[in-house]
Amino acid sequence: MTTPATAGVAEVSLVRHGESVGNVAATAAEHAGLEIIDLDTRDADTPLSPRGAEQATALGTWLREHREGTGPEIIWCSPYVRAVQTATIALHAASSDLAVRFDERLRDRELGILDLLTTTGVDARYPAEAARRRHMGKFYYRPPGGESWADLALRIRGVLSDLDRIEPGRRVLVVAHDAVIMTIRYVCESLTEAEVLDLTRHNPVRNAAVTRLVRTSPGADWSLAAFNEDDHLEREGAPVTTHAGDRDAFPH
Repeated sequence: MTTPATAGVAEVSLVRHGESVGNVAATAAEHAGLEIIDLDTRDADTPLSPRGAEQATALGTWLREHREGTGPEIIWCSPYVRAVQTATIALHAASSDLAVRFDERLRDRELGILDLLTTTGVDARYPAEAARRRHMGKFYYRPPGGESWADLALRIRGVLSDLDRIEPGRRVLVVAHDAVIMTIRYVCESLTEAEVLDLTRHNPVRNAAVTRLVRTSPGADWSLAAFNEDDHLEREGAPVTTHAGDRDAFPH
């Protein structure tokens, strides 16, 4: 008989933070062919844009619609400002008193010397790194001072292990970043390198959209119940934004 201690967490809902000032600046710089992203804050302190705040408020609608019996029982959140603001605004909009647990392992992927550089900037300033990245491939390439996707998977495996240990049988909402969400899918669904990179290329995680992973029985394998659900944004008239997924040179 499976006990609650070994059953693990029952359901994980994954939400990418609302659109951030960094998303806007990075997309604008890339489209303009600039080398540097015009952003004054460090990645951890980059806040939501006004549209991101609207999206976080609309996420409160989703929380109201998923209360006792069907919705999250606790929130695990990246400590980066844009994620914290998303969770805080959504909880206020939903009049919810769900507890929030911050975990630094849910932070965005670290880009090292490529931080604040566009693709053009990396090619111009670090051509050897651009070549190495093309040779290694996105999943295993580690920028100096930064992390590869494989590095990110290591800390995500630790988070998932702790979720099973600390939140057995519970439904958990994780508020984090696009690379984190895709890596959680990679681990839980046992995806291959090619499969997860194809997902990021063709189906980037939308801001404030909801992805749900469920277990059909205690201790069972994970199943994908929903990906990129954003009906709550449309119902509340909040903008739907799709900023490109992790490109090594973009802050998220």
